[in-house]
Amino acid sequence: MAHKSKPSITIARSEYERLTRLADSQALQNPEVSDALLTELERARIVDDLELPEGVVRMGSSLRYTSDLGEDRQVTLVYPGEADIAEGKISIMTPIGAALIGLSSGQSIDWTARDNRIHRLTVETVKAPIQIK
Repeated sequence: MAHKSKPSITIARSEYERLTRLADSQALQNPEVSDALLTELERARIVDDLELPEGVVRMGSSLRYTSDLGEDRQVTLVYPGEADIAEGKISIMTPIGAALIGLSSGQSIDWTARDNRIHRLTVETVKAPIQIK
């Protein structure tokens, strides 16, 4: 299968560490997504939290994306315990959540849905999380 090369991504150091632990802890219950997230984390450029550029998807970011399926969605990327599809809160431990982390507005990525079909999504806008810890 030919995959387009993935776009470069940037992740804040504190999130990198927390997400690596999360993916490791989910490896047994959720191996596909755990592997996908670890693969994304391994290829990310890690920066100090204060150096994370604006417009990069991080945990708690609100973003709008469009997809090759014609979707145009506004979502917030959250940790698993905060996920709520009705409120547009997407868990990082979903195929689409793992694909979104670290992307900047204007970037596209191919991701594999649970039905094993490859979809392409494009990040249109990113708003930083409301509170920075």
